[in-house]
Order: sequence, then structure tokens, then C-alpha cells
Amino acid sequence: MQSSRLVNSAVVVAALGYFVDIYDLILFSIVRIPSLKSLGVQGDDLTSIGIFLIDMQMLGMLIGGILWGIMGDKRGRLSVLFGSIFLYSAANIANGFVNSIESYAVWRFIAGIGLAGELGAGITLVAEVLPKEKRGIGTMIVAVIGLMGAVVAGLLADIFDWRTCYFIGGGLGMALLLLRIGVHESGMFKHVQGKQASRGEFLALFTNRKRLVKYLRCIFIGLTTWYVIGILVTFSPEFAKALGVKEPIKAGWAILCAYTGLVVGDLVSGLLSQLLKSRTKVMFIFLLLDLVAVSIYLTAKGVSANTLYFLCGVLGFSVGFWVIFVTIAAEQFGTNIRATVTTTVPNFVRGALVPLTAAFQYLKGQTDIITAAILIGIFSLAVALFSLYGLKDTFHEELNYTEEL
Repeated sequence: MQSSRLVNSAVVVAALGYFVDIYDLILFSIVRIPSLKSLGVQGDDLTSIGIFLIDMQMLGMLIGGILWGIMGDKRGRLSVLFGSIFLYSAANIANGFVNSIESYAVWRFIAGIGLAGELGAGITLVAEVLPKEKRGIGTMIVAVIGLMGAVVAGLLADIFDWRTCYFIGGGLGMALLLLRIGVHESGMFKHVQGKQASRGEFLALFTNRKRLVKYLRCIFIGLTTWYVIGILVTFSPEFAKALGVKEPIKAGWAILCAYTGLVVGDLVSGLLSQLLKSRTKVMFIFLLLDLVAVSIYLTAKGVSANTLYFLCGVLGFSVGFWVIFVTIAAEQFGTNIRATVTTTVPNFVRGALVPLTAAFQYLKGQTDIITAAILIGIFSLAVALFSLYGLKDTFHEELNYTEEL
């Protein structure tokens, strides 16, 4: 059953859950340097071990995305929404107690598994409980409020010790679970649950060529997001040195600026999508903006620290299509496999950061950090634009249907 109310309990819980999700997801990137230094890491190891820990987190998200996605279609959207919040909250509390790189890696991996489920379950639930005219606004609200979690993480990391920041994130998640606002399961899921249709068959995405191509397109259109956040912004202190920025750059402030831009970008892209009544047109516009923003950032030699922070904000705005990207994935597939797709797609994009950082590290060793970033950027943007071409616009699509698996 659909709700005519735009701001209902499903939107509220999905938005707050995503707020804590993003806070915890991005926190390591913000506290990478101080946390690793407190564990005895110095010099170039701050970059290499930092990449290793990010990769462990992303690997956990890749695995978790598949597990939570299947569960979302088999057991329901709410079980994933609340289960994932509990797991990543517990794991982030544990992160506050780590005393070695090995334990840090283990808990970032477990946190990654937990972080993989909330967004997909939340967006699927919101898309299914709101009418088609309002679901774009509903998912936009979820994304904008959720992405503010990164801004809050950046502010708190400048005030509190890194361990305290992890405790705050875990505590916020547990507090949200205690609220347990009266959220009802998706009526579309309940309808499918009463049928004999196959649900949550992840491998079915690979057994039909047309379905596989559509699935891969949904993944690859979002590839540039984590290239920008996971490489250009996370390693902004290293890029600043290569660009000749004289003042020291704090990764936490760079990420705060990027996510502030991302919040504004998601708000603009969501509203623009409603105005143009199109998802794909907005994606194309923002991918072109991303091309411009990356080009400016990687050629900004000798700028001031404040200018570089501003450019991080511009980068964030240019990839502020996360809400459109995830909504497209939710709208492309039937109810019996929608949660699987909507949960795995963003996590495959996040997981793509692992090969992207590996390629970045290799190319950096062969050339320099700027050239390596340019090459990875060209690849990411080319793949995203190619994948967007020919993808069906789903703004007017009705979602109450099932796939033949």
C-alpha cells in the first residue's frame, strides 16, 4: 500500500539511518591520519595502510551488499534496514577500541558488511511506499539528510579524539534502533510475498543477457562518485603537496567540504529531476560537471589551502547524483529482485574503489600522483558516460510488477 504523505515514517527512518550510515562510512577517511599515527604508522605507510583499510571496508560492503540484498527480497526491507544499522553500529563501537592495524582491518571489514545494507533497503522501501510522482522527492530527502552525516563527522573529528568519534557513531545507530518508529513493511513486498514468484535470486541477474547489461549499466554510471571521494578527496593532503599547496591540508576538512557540496548537489539533482521529469538527463548533466570539476582540481597548481578546500566542495557537488543513481537502480527492476539490485548496485560501486585504488597505486609508482589520477579519472568518466547511453529513463515507471527469474 502506498502513502500519499511525502514525509512518513519510512522516509524518516531511512533518512536517519542513512545519516548514521554515511557518518560511519566516511569517518575512517576523516580520521585516517590521526588514528594511524596513534597506532605507530608514519610516513608513506599512512597512504598505503590507509588504502588497505579502505579496501577492507569496501570489500566488506561488497560482500554485505549481496547478502543484505538477497535478504531484503526474501525476508523483507525492514529486516535489512534494522539489521544493518545494528551491525555497523556495533562494529564502529568496536573500532574505538582497536590497538593494532590487524584489529582495525577486521572491524572495518565487519563495519563494511553492516554499512552495505541500509541505503538499498531504505531507498527500496521509500520507492515502494510513495507514489511515482513523489518517490524522487522522497529519495532526495533520504539522500540529503543522510549525506549530512559526513558533514557532522568532519565537524566532530575536529573537536573529539578519533576513538570518541567512533563511539559517537555507534551510539547514534543504537539510539536509532531504540526509537524504532512505527515503520510498516512495503505493501508491494507483501503482495509478492504472497505469490509463488522467485525472490532475491542474485544469480538471476547474470543468466539473462538483457538483464545483466541493464544491471551493469546501473553500476557503472556511478563509478566516478567513489573515484572522486575515495581517491581525489580522501588523499587531498597528498594531492596538495603535488600541486604545490604550501599550507597543510586536513583530510577531514576536505571531506567535510566535499560532502557539503555533495549534499547541495543531491538537492539540486533531485529537484532538477522532478523539474525535467527525467533521471538520465540529470545524470548526463552532472557527469559533464564532474569532468570539468576534476580537470580544474588536478591542474590547480600553487593554489591556497582555502581554494583547494573550495575545489573539494565543487568536486562533491559534481558527484551529487547519488540519489538519482540509486533511484534509477530501484526503478529498473521488479519487486521480487528490487532490494537485491538496489542494495548491491551502490555497494559494487563502492567496492570498485578497491581495483581503482590498486590501479592508482600502480600508476603512481610508474608516473606521478597527478598523472595517475588523470588516467583513472578518464577511465571512470568514460565508463560512466558509455553506460548511461541507452539506459531507459524510469521517471514515469510503475514499480508494482515482478521479474521472470
